[in-house]
Formats: sequence, structure tokens, C-alpha cells
Amino acid sequence: MNTSTFDLKDKIVLVAGASAGIGEALSEQLAERGARVIAAARRTDKLDAMAKQFGDRIYPLALDVSDTASTASLIERLPEPWRDIHAAVVSAGHDAGGRAMFHEGSTDAWTDIIETNVNGTIRVCRAVIDLMRSRGSGHIVTLGSVSGIETYAGGTIYSASKFAVHAFTDSLCKDYKTEPIRVTEVLPGLTRTEFAQNRWGGDASKADSFYDAAPDTLEAGDVARTIIYALELPEHINIRQLVVTATGNK
Repeated sequence: MNTSTFDLKDKIVLVAGASAGIGEALSEQLAERGARVIAAARRTDKLDAMAKQFGDRIYPLALDVSDTASTASLIERLPEPWRDIHAAVVSAGHDAGGRAMFHEGSTDAWTDIIETNVNGTIRVCRAVIDLMRSRGSGHIVTLGSVSGIETYAGGTIYSASKFAVHAFTDSLCKDYKTEPIRVTEVLPGLTRTEFAQNRWGGDASKADSFYDAAPDTLEAGDVARTIIYALELPEHINIRQLVVTATGNK
């Protein structure tokens, strides 16, 4: 049995949500390992800066996972040499307006979280699955959350979205268990990124206070390392779910 690690060098990895947080950290770590990264997000200025730093290791792609046309045209908008996607990591998501009691949020705010976190994940996976099946190999990684296995007050919609991602990914793994396609869900605990700032409308001070008050937090790079760990395992090994939490040993 082959026990060697999977070599990511020159493999094409799509990272949806690459302009910030975990997606940004992952894109950079993958490029440093020699992978060819399709860095996809709405904020193309951040992607262009990343491409300048890493040269031909990064291909910036405008992508809005909440837009059906944007995701459906994902592959055809790529240059031919960038279409052979080995792995797709869906890290796009938000909780804008979250950490509030259900009655305090608007219907539009709540449904937008579902649209991005759940439907966006579905759209990206659907865009790449046919290509992976026709090639006979591939790896899909979704970014879940510990909030997808345990709820909390003020998290009705965010938890609902991540419970849906959890169920979707688990079922997806079972759909392709007889095919050489790996499916992994990474479920991080609290991670210090721009996420909280975006949740509270750009209030950096409130976001910093929130993270500072937490007993233990992960950094974006910590979660990126665990995703790469799953990607680099021998191809006969699939981590279906990987829960990642911080310790007090910082």
C-alpha cells in the first residue's frame, strides 16, 4: 500500500474565499508549498496583491459564491492551463449581523448568511465535481465550524448554516465513497480573523474585544495548516471530519 504523502507541488487548488482570513492564509501556504492556487473571492484587489507576491503560483479569480452565474461560469472563466483542479476548498462565508438574538436581526440579514454559507458551498462543489469525476481523482474541503455541531445563544442562523454544511459534506462524502474523490469537512473553533469585524459592520474595536475576551483562539494560519494536512495525506486516506480547537499553550 502506498503510504507516501500526496505531493501538492504543481497541483491546482481552488480556494473560494481567498481574500481574507483562513482562505488567504491557506492560499499563501499552498503557494509556498509549490501548489498552483486559484485564489477566488469578491475582493479582487486583495487577490491581485497576492498574485504579485507569489507570481505564477497564484491566479486571481473574481468569484461571488452567492451568485449563481458567477459560480456556474467558474471553470470556463479560467485559462485552459488552470482548469485541471485537483482540490477545491470552500472557505467563503460570513455572519454579518450575527451574535444577536433572532428577533434583533432582519430576515434579509439572516437569509443572506444562509445564501452565502450554505448555497455558496453547494454552488462551488457543483462547479468542480464533474471535472473531478471525469479525471478520476479530486479532493473537496468545506469549512464548517464547531458551531455546526453545537449551538449557542445568538447564533441561530450561523449555527443553522454550519449544521447544513456539516450535513451536506457528510452526505457528499457518502455519495462518492466508491469513487477516488476525497471529501473533508474542517470544523474550527474560534479563530481570530476579519470575521468578527465583518459581523459587526467593520467595528474593529468590538471585534478585538470579542477575541481578547475569549480564553483560547486559533489563528487563520493554524486552520490552514490542518487543511493542508488533510490534503497531503496518501490518496487512500480520507479525513471526513476534522475538529480543530485551540489549547492554552500559546
